[in-house]
Amino acid sequence: MAEAIRTEGLRRVFGAAVAVEGLSLSVEEGEIFGLVGPDGAGKTTVMRLLSGVLDPTDGDAWVMGRSVRAETAAVQRDIGYMSQRFGLYPDLTVSENLRFYADLYGVSRREREEKEPALLDFSGLGPFRRRLAGNLSGGMKQKLGLSCALIHTPRVLFLDEPTNGVDPVSRREFWDILYRLLKEKVTIFVSTAYLDEAERFRRLALLHEGRLLASGTPDEVKRLHAGAILEVRCADPKRGRDVLEGRFPGADVGLFGDRIHTGSRGASLSADAVGEALAGAGIAVLGIRSVAPGLEDVFVSVLSRRREGSKE
Repeated sequence: MAEAIRTEGLRRVFGAAVAVEGLSLSVEEGEIFGLVGPDGAGKTTVMRLLSGVLDPTDGDAWVMGRSVRAETAAVQRDIGYMSQRFGLYPDLTVSENLRFYADLYGVSRREREEKEPALLDFSGLGPFRRRLAGNLSGGMKQKLGLSCALIHTPRVLFLDEPTNGVDPVSRREFWDILYRLLKEKVTIFVSTAYLDEAERFRRLALLHEGRLLASGTPDEVKRLHAGAILEVRCADPKRGRDVLEGRFPGADVGLFGDRIHTGSRGASLSADAVGEALAGAGIAVLGIRSVAPGLEDVFVSVLSRRREGSKE
């Protein structure tokens, strides 16, 4: 399958700070690809580099075969870019915002008149076409932002944390819209800090401090974590995590809500040993069970290995 996006040694520096370091990845045409990482991982910088908003310090990237360095204007004609704070105009209605972006992208009036009703129907915004954008809910604003980014029929769509701060129902509706877009052969590149959303991507890349930790399908990335995970419920999860980190220095320990996940990359870590360590610290154990590793566990494990390697 042809490549829609390719990066080779992509690097961006701001003064003494390295935002993206040596990023190399490939995205196929017509797939939904995720760039997953915590706040400050460099996701927004990658988005801006790929959309031609920022110039790379080193390396290059190609979108639909065009270099973001040498053919910026051509790249931008092929893409739709929805930033974290997409520039909707609160004093314009839903329809007026769509028309404004149609004019901005050079869409003819005839094409806009054909596309606008389809986008309003597609996003579920038809009944709200005369409502001011400033009076829309957070989820509806995201849908309008997406519709504006699609008004010129882009071949590649960049979405920077589109579901950040959106309620769970609106998040699900937004993802349903994205999956319908795939049927139109649009390549979708999404960044997110929500590791639970990573399962929705065909392939993904885990990013931390501007560096690629792992990439592949969700199942391929999960297989990077060898062995089972113990999920621990206890009376004081934060202190319990600290206790387990001190008691088992070779283990991967992470806090996931009110539960602790821990696993060893060497000899298997037993539930009895974990329970004894917590009880010895005066922490009541409510339950311990073995679970399959999730992407959060992979992130903790791969990051721990990288940190250990940097100390050698």
